[in-house]
Parts: sequence; C-alpha cells; structure tokens
Amino acid sequence: MRSRRRARAGALVILGLVTGAPSAAGQARSNYEELQTFSNVLNLIRVNYADSVTYTEMVRAAVDGVLRALDPHSRFVPREAVRREAAIARGDLASVGLVLEDVDGAATVLASTPGSPAAKKGIAPGDRLVEIGDTTVAGRDARQLERALAGTPGSRVTLTLERGSRLEPVRYRVTLRRDVIRHRSVGVHRLVDDTTGYVRLVDFASGAAQELEAAVRRVMGNGATRLVLDLRGNPGGNVVAAVEVAALFFPRYTVVFRTRGRKHDQDESHATRSEGRFRDLAMIVLVDASTASAAELVAASLQDHDRALIVGQRTFGKALMQLPFTLPSGDVVWLTVGWVFSPSGRFIQRRYAGLAAEAYRTMAGRVGAEDTIVTFRTDAGREVRGRGGVGPDIELPVPPERPAWHAVASDSLFDQAVADSVAFALADSDAERSAWVASPRRWREQVLAAYLARVRASLHVAADVEDALAEALACELAARVAEVRWGTEARDDLLLRHDPTLAAALAQFARLPELLASPTK
Repeated sequence: MRSRRRARAGALVILGLVTGAPSAAGQARSNYEELQTFSNVLNLIRVNYADSVTYTEMVRAAVDGVLRALDPHSRFVPREAVRREAAIARGDLASVGLVLEDVDGAATVLASTPGSPAAKKGIAPGDRLVEIGDTTVAGRDARQLERALAGTPGSRVTLTLERGSRLEPVRYRVTLRRDVIRHRSVGVHRLVDDTTGYVRLVDFASGAAQELEAAVRRVMGNGATRLVLDLRGNPGGNVVAAVEVAALFFPRYTVVFRTRGRKHDQDESHATRSEGRFRDLAMIVLVDASTASAAELVAASLQDHDRALIVGQRTFGKALMQLPFTLPSGDVVWLTVGWVFSPSGRFIQRRYAGLAAEAYRTMAGRVGAEDTIVTFRTDAGREVRGRGGVGPDIELPVPPERPAWHAVASDSLFDQAVADSVAFALADSDAERSAWVASPRRWREQVLAAYLARVRASLHVAADVEDALAEALACELAARVAEVRWGTEARDDLLLRHDPTLAAALAQFARLPELLASPTK
C-alpha cells in the first residue's frame, strides 16, 4: 500500500511538472521569473549534485557562459588575474613571449613576440599548447594560460606543443627561460633602399604614435622619401592610440573611424586634431591575417581615404569595441559596448553569430560568401568591401607553414649549431657580410643542406621541403648566421632584403598614384 502511495505521489509530481509548464502560446516569463529559475537551479545543484560544488564555481561558470553567448570578445577577468597581469606589466613577473588564442577548443599560438624566448625556440603561429610542465592545459582559456606561463625572471618552463593536422599531430617539447620583455610598439625601422623607409609597428599601446613618429623621422633623416608601414602580426590596442597613429598621416579633421553603441555616448566620430607631420609621404601598408582590431581599422582608414596602398593578406576582421567595468569585488568585465565603422561606412567585423568562439577564430583572414556582398567606395571611388576584415589592394599568397619537426629541431638547437659553425667560418668583414646577405644560393648550399641532413639523421623524418619552404628556412638560417657573425643590424638587413611581401610592396611604388586614383581616370 505504501509503495502504491509513493508511485502515485511520483506520478503526481511528474504530472505537476507537465501541467505546470507554460504552453507555446503562453506569454514569455518575466525577468523576475527567469532569475528565480536560475536561483532554483543553483540551489538544486548545491543540495542534490553528487559532487560538492561551491556557489563561486557555479556563478563564475554562469558568468562565463553568458559573456560567451554574447560575442567572442566579451570576457570576465577575476581579481587575482587582474593583479597577475599588472605584475607582468610592471616587470615583476617574466614571460616567454607567447600570444595565445582559443581555436577549436585548443590554446593556439597567435604570435611569438620578436626576440622572446618562444620566438628564439621556433614556436610558430598555429602551434597548439598541450601541456605546461606535466600538467595538461585542456579546459583552460588562452588568457589563463598566458598568465600561467609567467613566473620569476630566469626560471624555466617546459612546454609540450603540437603542430600539423588534428588527426595526425606531431608533438614536441621545448624548455624556455622566462625573461622580462620590455615593451616597445615600434620594432625594426630603417632604410630598405636609397629612398624607402621601413617601420614595423608591433601594437597600438599607449605611446605608439610617439614611437612611430620618432622612427619615421629617423628614416626620413637618412634619406627616405616614401614609407612602408608594416602592420603584420599587429593585434591592435586602444582607440586613442589608433587615432594618434593615423593622425601622423592625415590632414586635420580627417575621420579615422566612427563608433556606434547602444548608449548614445558611444556614438562618436573619431577624427584627427592636427595636421599630420607625414601627411604627404608616399606610403604602402603591409597586413596579414594576424593584423587585428585597431591595426586593421587604421589600415581600413588609410585605404578608404586613398592615403596608402594595402598589400598582403586579408586581415583578422575585428571591429567590436570593448570597455572594462570594474566590479565591487575587484573583478573586471570587458564588455562589447559598440561597433566600429571605417570612414566609408564599412563594418569589417567577421560574422560570429551562431558560431562557437573557437570556430570564429579559425576563420581569421577568411570570409564566407555572405561576408563581402556589400560594396563601398573610397574617397576616389575605388571599390572596397565590408565584413570579413580588410581586403588588401594587392593580395599575396600566404607564407608557407613550418612543419612540426622544425620546432623540435629548434629546441634541440640544430639550427643554431649548424648556423653558428658556418658563421664562425666566415670573415668578419664588410665585404663578406655584403656577399652573404646577397647570396641565397650560398644559404642553401652551406646552411640549409647541412641543417636538413642533421634533422633527418637525428629525428628520423623525411624533412622534404618544397621550394617556398626551402627558401623560407634558408633565409631563417642565414639570418642566424648574419646575427652571430655581424650583429642584429646584419640580420635585419638580410630578412628585409629577402622578404617577399616587402619586395612586392616596393614594386608598387612606381604605380602608386595610378593604383590609388579614381577608377574613371
């Protein structure tokens, strides 16, 4: 009898749940009811879930889920992470120089800071981080991992990474010595021929415009009458820095971009406030799939105003504006508060609705059929398109991907051993330096062949390389030779002289007025 009552009570509970559910035709529940449902779920988990789960864990997961549902760039940063990031910025903690992104659920290398421990060991964009020490990184987001990679200056950390196909990846391990990386927004800057200055802008941090102005003035003082601005790999930065950088190349009151948000105080036209010191300087800008955010918006502005020719590969495609909101707890929420439009009205943000954050990031530099349907016009009437990043005026092939054995060989110092032995055999003279920098055939014969032979013998891999990869690897090794024998200036000279994207850009200067002119002329 008692069991029948229990069965009947269970049936009544189930019936109550069914009959109490709102019909499809019923009205939507109020905000209070939705919040009450959320509270009830948390309480049910706390009381009944098999494992012990704290409210802190549940609320944090809920907050992350809500922000993730909004867009790929809104995020929550706990106060402990805020403090750690501040310590890294101050130099109290050292890093390895890796910039990571979440791609298809894997912490993937977006970039290695030039000259950093990671860059020196050959860790390349696209490599996937698997373990830090003996601890898996599964389930941890990219920013958490970047913070975890920081530590005491001089300490060492061993990473396991993988490269290649997800189905048949090749794993390798590298040990990095943490170092304090002094931040500079401007990288290499120098003449690349008698009249062309080259400046690499690494990011749009505070002070970037001042650094850039000083660099351009130096190359002009050395005889430059035209400029190549390299924004490849530049992840962007803050809005103010972007406008200040653009202002160097535009007349006063030129619109750089416009922002629009839910609140009217986000609706703003960002324009230059002074006459740009270099407003008449002939200019070409280099971009690639890692040119993102503020960097691609400045490139779009230069393109829309026909101020510079854009050369390279399609950019990342980010035009969402985030602001940080500090909570009473000390945690910070970075929330997307608006959209950014180029002067012509282009919205270059890639599609993200309906895509997981990981899938969104894998589309960097690529567009779907729907992304570039709408056309816009530059000031001169040239056709440009919105969505999916900034399409270059002159589009070039993507550089060859490094094979997995390359990183293993770098960690084993094969490249250094081979290159250094060649370097010490060369004469320490200007004539020998000039001959080496100008001799790709010597690189293949004296360095690449020996390097590949060592890789095959030690790693037992085929190490077959196509022409494009062979050229890239030979140049990489030759640059190491130049640096060891003659210093960093010789290395930079070699890399710039044999950069195919830069060479393609230099070839366009003769046609620059024609390429930037109205199509009807």
